[in-house]
Amino acid sequence: MNKIFFKRALAVAFIATMPFFATAQERKANWQNLDLKTDSVFGISTEKAYKELLKGKKSTPVIVAVLDGGVDINHEDLKRVIWTNKKEIAGNGVDDDKNGYIDDVHGWNFIGGKDGSVEFETLELTRLVRRDAIRFRDVTPTTNDMLETDKKEYDQFLKNREDFEKRLATAKSDLQGIGGFKTVLDQVVKKIGKENPTKEDFSNFKAQTGQEERLRATMLEILDEVDFKKFYDNDISGGYKQAYEMVNYNLNLDYNPRTVVGDNPNDSKERFYGNKDVKGPDASHGSHVAGIIAADRTNSLGIKGVADNVLIMGVRNTPNGDERDKDVANAIRYAADNGAKVLNMSFGKSYSWDKAVVDEAVKYAISKDVLLVQAAGNDNADIDVEPNYPSRKFLDGTIAGSWIVVGASDEKDDETLKAGFSNFGKTAVDVFAPGVKINSTVPDNNIYKEENGTSMAAPVVSGLAALIRSYYPKLTAPQVKDIILKSVVKVNRDVKNMKDGAPVTVPFASLSVTGGIVNTYNALKLAETYK
Repeated sequence: MNKIFFKRALAVAFIATMPFFATAQERKANWQNLDLKTDSVFGISTEKAYKELLKGKKSTPVIVAVLDGGVDINHEDLKRVIWTNKKEIAGNGVDDDKNGYIDDVHGWNFIGGKDGSVEFETLELTRLVRRDAIRFRDVTPTTNDMLETDKKEYDQFLKNREDFEKRLATAKSDLQGIGGFKTVLDQVVKKIGKENPTKEDFSNFKAQTGQEERLRATMLEILDEVDFKKFYDNDISGGYKQAYEMVNYNLNLDYNPRTVVGDNPNDSKERFYGNKDVKGPDASHGSHVAGIIAADRTNSLGIKGVADNVLIMGVRNTPNGDERDKDVANAIRYAADNGAKVLNMSFGKSYSWDKAVVDEAVKYAISKDVLLVQAAGNDNADIDVEPNYPSRKFLDGTIAGSWIVVGASDEKDDETLKAGFSNFGKTAVDVFAPGVKINSTVPDNNIYKEENGTSMAAPVVSGLAALIRSYYPKLTAPQVKDIILKSVVKVNRDVKNMKDGAPVTVPFASLSVTGGIVNTYNALKLAETYK
């Protein structure tokens, strides 16, 4: 699921959980690619590497597949770096390269059909509960004639249903709370008479009710850190939208958008479905990811991607909701078959419908020397113990080798270095990379936006992997992974984290396999020594 991190603001009487992710300081532009020593921000030293290590060196193009919600192929900072399938003739309605996908000029959309594309989807949990509620509708806890396997699956259904009901109750509470806050805020702003009121405006506002006074006090604290418009757009409108979609789509047992695709969603072996629209109805997340990896470094526009000789292949498999295992598997296979050498997977979920089909696809991609890069997730969870899919641990207990899991870090080399939302795991997360207030490309009007998440950290690493493969094309995927992990900047300090709702201090080294943050400069120097 495409998750944007929302930091919690102060609670007020009429809203229990108001989303908020503002920070006081402005970031240096392109901070994720800057150098800790030179620029005083904990970036990955990409610009230093270009200046000192890559000047005058030749590179070869590397295809990076962005498995996501869609990519805006016409964005000013992306259009030069979009992959084109030269074996396919655009718009002729013929499968020219005979790969099973008609007019797949820039990639493929596995959540689309002849009449459009899926935008909103249910969570995997919702789908599992819906399926098993039918299967076990005549079963009660006292049923004695069940096979042992059926009993285990029934018990799992009961646990899933309980989790579903808790999540739905929380989502409804959030929707009501945020909606209530938004209503009062809109009324107060109307009385103030300004579209973008300042802290001084709220300070001078004469509250007429208890709700207005509580809101005024809350806004005075919030506007110490961020301007009103950014807060309103990102946290109030964005938070309300997220809660609304959770209640009405993601956790709605009666919602099923899959008919638009025209496939059999229960047939995991089905391969050839979808459409050519790699942008889809909402390409904001995937476009942001693509820009972090490869935004055009040769123009004077916008931002700079990590890699300078990359072609972005858009593979749409992630709706606004949980991706389906069938689509994930087919997206991986499509990317591998069409030449991608790095796959960015900035998505994830807590349940899996058919892990076996994803495992098979991953093994297939690895056999074709593909490196998979996955975002760790944004629940501040220890994924050594909490389930997180897709997972590099196969059902047979073996581990996918050419696979990197990435947590998110912040800019300061202090106790705030770990992003508060980032998942972690001493064995399940390999490295950390910048993932807070990352500015990148978003669709339609050639605009740019800051976002937070391990979804932003993963493409930093995908860009680094592509950069290595571009300048050292003979290196294998396992070698590239080895280089990235061995070249991290180790962090020997304690950092803040949350556990059971309370702040704790933990060694940064305990949060991942390497205990460090990726570094382009170090990685390229190390790559030079590999044969």
